[in-house]
This record gives sequence, C-alpha cells and structure tokens, in this order.
Amino acid sequence: MKSEVVLGIDGMTLEDLVSIARDNARVKISEDSIGRINEARRLIEGWVREGRIIYGITTGFGALSDVIISGEDTKQLQKNILMSHAAGVGPPMDREIVRAITALRIKDFARGNSGIRLETVEHLLALLNQDISPVIPEKGSVGASGDLAPLAHLGLVLIGLGEAFVNGKRVEGERALKEGGLTPLKLQAGEGLALVNGTQAMTAIGGLATYDADRLAKTTDIAAAMSLEVLMGSRTEFDPLIHQVRPHPGQAGSADNMQRMTRDSEIITSHKDCGRIQDAYTLRCSPQVHGASKDVIGFVKATIETEMNSSTNNPLVFPETRGFLLGGNFHGQPVAVAMDSLSIAVSELANISERRIERLVNPQLSGLPAFLVSDGGLNSGFMIAQYTAAALVSENKILSHPASVDSIPTSANKEDHVSFGTIAARKCREVVKNAEHVLAIELLCGAQAMDLFTNMKPGEGTLAAYRLIREKVPRLERDRVLADDIGEITRLLRSGDLLECVERVIGKFN
Repeated sequence: MKSEVVLGIDGMTLEDLVSIARDNARVKISEDSIGRINEARRLIEGWVREGRIIYGITTGFGALSDVIISGEDTKQLQKNILMSHAAGVGPPMDREIVRAITALRIKDFARGNSGIRLETVEHLLALLNQDISPVIPEKGSVGASGDLAPLAHLGLVLIGLGEAFVNGKRVEGERALKEGGLTPLKLQAGEGLALVNGTQAMTAIGGLATYDADRLAKTTDIAAAMSLEVLMGSRTEFDPLIHQVRPHPGQAGSADNMQRMTRDSEIITSHKDCGRIQDAYTLRCSPQVHGASKDVIGFVKATIETEMNSSTNNPLVFPETRGFLLGGNFHGQPVAVAMDSLSIAVSELANISERRIERLVNPQLSGLPAFLVSDGGLNSGFMIAQYTAAALVSENKILSHPASVDSIPTSANKEDHVSFGTIAARKCREVVKNAEHVLAIELLCGAQAMDLFTNMKPGEGTLAAYRLIREKVPRLERDRVLADDIGEITRLLRSGDLLECVERVIGKFN
C-alpha cells in the first residue's frame, strides 16, 4: 500500500482509498487541482458580486430554492445548512469509513467543479493527515441530493461545531481543531452547500466493501479447492475446454485458480478410478457460481472507481466555459444499484460455501468422521460451526433485499425520487463481513479434514493454505471454544495473508 496519495482531477483507485482509510497514507492535492479550485472560486465570487441568482449560493435549498438570500445573509446561509442538515442518528461510523469519506470529499473538490475555497479543502486535508476523525452518525441519508446528513456532520467540525475523535478521545469540534493547530472556518458563499452535496458516504462504505469482496471472492476459490480435495472430488470440472465454450471471464478465472490450487494433488489422484460419475453441484459448479459473483464484483469496482473520480456537487462550476450548470450528479442511483448487486453476489459466495461446509461435516455425504472430530458424542466438533454459517447466510438473504428499488419523497416532494444508496452500501458491508466468517468456517473444516490424509500430499496451493491455517489454529483433537478459531481465520482472511501465501506458490489469482 502507498504511504502518500496525491489526489488530482482523475486517477484515484480503490487501492488508494484503502491506503488512506486503513493504512493512514498521507494525502495531498495536485498542483493542477489547486489551479482549478482557485479558478472556480474566482468565478463564484464574481457572480456573487454581480448579484446573480444561483441555487444554494444566493437562494435557499431544496423546496426553498425560490427564496432569494440577501448578500449580508449569504455567509449565515452556509453555516445554517451545516447545522440544519446535521440530523444523523445512530452510532458513529467507523474511523476507516470517516477517513474514506473525507478523502473522497477532498477528491471531489480536487476536480475543481465545486467552487469551494482552497482554504476549506486544506482544512479537510489537515483533518485527514492529523487523524482527526469527525463523528458521523451512520444513519440519516436517503442517498439523493447527496449524503446530506453524513457530510453535514463532517463539515460541522470545520466550523468548530460537532464532535471528532482525537487520539481516541471524543471531543467537541472546536477543541479538535485546536488540537490540530487549526481555527474554525468562516464559510463563504456556496461552501456549505458544496460540503454537503455529494455521494461520498455511500461511495466510501461501498468502496471498502468492494475491495474486501474482491479479496473474498479469490479466497472462496481457495476454500472450495480444499473442500473438493478432501471430499474426493474431481479436477475435471476445471478443464479449460469446459470454460472456453462458455466464456464468462469470472468462471474461467475461478476454474484456472482451482486447477492450479489442486495441481499435483495425490489425494485427487488416489481416487481417479472410483465409481463416482459426477461431483455435487457445490464442487462441480463452483467455477460457474464463483465466477458469476466475480463478474459482478468487476462491474461494481468499475462503478465505484468511476464515482470516486466524479464531480457530484450541484451546482457544478466549469472553469473552462466560465459557467455553471444545475443538475443531479448527487443522486446515488449508480452506487445504490451496484451495492445491491454486490450484496447478492457476495451472498451467493457464502451460500455455496455453507453447503460445502454441510458436506464436510455430514458423514453421510463426506465419508469422513461426523462433524470432523474423533470420539463423536463426547465431542461435537464442527456441528455448531455449521449452524453459525447457516445463520449468517440466512441473515445475508435478508440483507440482500435491494434498497435501490425503494424510494420516498423528501423536501416537500421537490426531491421526489431517492436512491437509498447509503443504506445499500451499509447493508453490503455487513453482508461481506458475514461472508468472511462463513469462508473462515469452511477453511477450518477443510484443514481439519485434510489432517486425515496423512499419507497423501495435497495440491500445491491447498497445501500452502493448509500450512498457514495450521500456523494459526491447531487441529481440533477435542472440543474447545470454536469462536476463537473462527476469529483467527477470519483475521487471516481479511488481512490478505492467506491469499498472498497461496499466490506465492501458484501465482496471482484471477
């Protein structure tokens, strides 16, 4: 990951976002962006001096857009929008999400279409680089006119209001600024609206969830390959010829991953002449199911990165034409649909994983000891771990109900269609977390079953995965607290260490 990220007009990636949000990369803006920000600001100030009527700058907001604001009240208007729109509720968003929101807000401003002052952007940079994390309640955005409530809470700290976490302590906004050597801003015309208009909350949550889902999908291939081996499955279903005649890229990629994972497997070779005609769908169709989800993840990643590199304010200032336009780039529908799609795709990865877990622990399906433990009856083994996986996949089915097909009118019916993109993103993040736990359980079960094949060598990739799992969690000889084991493997999965370990042996995953 990067130690410094330069935000400019274009070019921000998901990896940049993760570096900032999770790895505390420092952030700066490019010289080109500074020029555009200043140029757009000069246009705003000129229009205000001319007395032009511009939405949100010299008028009220939403259904109050017909109310003209006098010149002397323009500055108060900008403060009022932050205070009135800071109506969020619920627990504060996680630090990594707040850092991601702040970075994306800066990135939007760096494109030079908002008309905000450079000084205001520099204050946001200071919050990020000094790890001052505004308190942003997680609920309250309908995902159109932007993420108004979350972004208002972010903006409050800039003017010395609201709250922020500094060195782990929750303090008032003015004190937080003082700790960073900053003074409260006095917002100028148009800046309050610029701070709250945008899709940065949903894009931040969705971006981190997408990054995690991409890693999860690759790890699902690892778990499936381990399960296939110990369940005496066949490598035939990974033959490239099968996937060439149905050329979905995700499907072919998963098949290739699992073929390389199981390369030179003595376990699979040992039963090549057995009487089984075909494997169960959870094994045989794993490339098709995993691949469909991977293709969705590819679409979602493209959507999120497009949104990260977009201007989502209203009005939009265009320095190149010396004009402004009113539009609807703040509407979160692209992100909302993408997040709902991602929830479904990740839920399916967990669904098929849980069915493989059932095959592993059920002796009638696996031919292995019941619940993968010796002295069954006295020991329950992985019985309840499968219950946990079942609970998580069923919860995901509920969370995968799409938010984007819902809408409710707001602002006296002026804003009569909303996206619920932030709710879609929050749900999706939970789906990904649940799926990570399910995959951790499958990996534990796969490693436990592999312990039974002491005289046969697994495939190159599955052996690497098995060894790393066993470095973290010992074989289950008798019952112990499984929550600790699940937590350990979940952390191994989330860190990316498991994927990197396998890739060092078989090459990069598709």
